[in-house]
Amino acid sequence: MSALTKRRPIENVREVKFRGPSDKIRQLTDFAKYLGLIDTSEGVTEDFLTWRETLPEITNENMPGICLRGARYKEGITQRQLSEVTGIPQRHISEMENAKRPIGKKNAKLFAKVLGTGYKLFL
Repeated sequence: MSALTKRRPIENVREVKFRGPSDKIRQLTDFAKYLGLIDTSEGVTEDFLTWRETLPEITNENMPGICLRGARYKEGITQRQLSEVTGIPQRHISEMENAKRPIGKKNAKLFAKVLGTGYKLFL
């Protein structure tokens, strides 16, 4: 099992916002870039990726199954144990985790109760 690691905080990093005439803001932005600072006002820059860009294999279709697997893993419960507690066959749980079967609201509420989370996570 892999251990979680802490990321070291970046010291002395500040984010600054300015309000004023657009030509002055443009000059200030150009000067900031000259100093090596990053403009984050327009969203993602070439130095940063969104989590969806980093993990393209995670889609809206398989997100509920990934959340189910993660919640189960967090609680240290196997598919078989979850099956015994919820009454849902283990193979159905496996199919749900692999996006081959929808979870549904009824099952989501069962999973949420057992795994100690909100049911909307699994929908």
